[in-house]
Amino acid sequence: MHSPIPRVPAVPAPVPAAPDLEARLTDEMASVVAGARRRALRDGDRQLDTAHLLHSLMESDPEVRAAFDGAPQVARVLGYLVQRSIGYGLRWQGSVEDSGALPLLAQPGWSPAAVTAMEGALARAAARGDAHACGTDLLAALAADPECRAVEVLDHAGVESRELSGRLAEPPPSRQVSQG
Repeated sequence: MHSPIPRVPAVPAPVPAAPDLEARLTDEMASVVAGARRRALRDGDRQLDTAHLLHSLMESDPEVRAAFDGAPQVARVLGYLVQRSIGYGLRWQGSVEDSGALPLLAQPGWSPAAVTAMEGALARAAARGDAHACGTDLLAALAADPECRAVEVLDHAGVESRELSGRLAEPPPSRQVSQG
């Protein structure tokens, strides 16, 4: 009689980089994406999603935090994101975030909604004449997609995503940023 083969728990594969998209990011935005990728891997997700991007933005960008309605709102969003990373997000684990924005996954390792948000951030930057997006560009793109996980997080934390999106509708003035 053969002894059963012991089962080894599956280790999630690293979330791959999206070279086409990431080649167009500043060092600061590349750092946000790297943080989101680490969070996705730590959470056991195969894809970087909009909630991972929001979490990384909130932790790293003071301009993003300033876009919210005061410190209590920032604390609620960060608290909710931490809850997500320690268990709330289990219902999302293993599923693809797709707000219907793209029919197919365009970037390996990224959810379709995350790709759409990053493309929206880059388009917003281009509209004001910048080649690279800043954190508030990405926050505006995230808040504008009512079907993405980041908006679900915002809504649960008591942030009116439509109001936030409206406040961010006016792009920031053109500025010099480091290129990555």
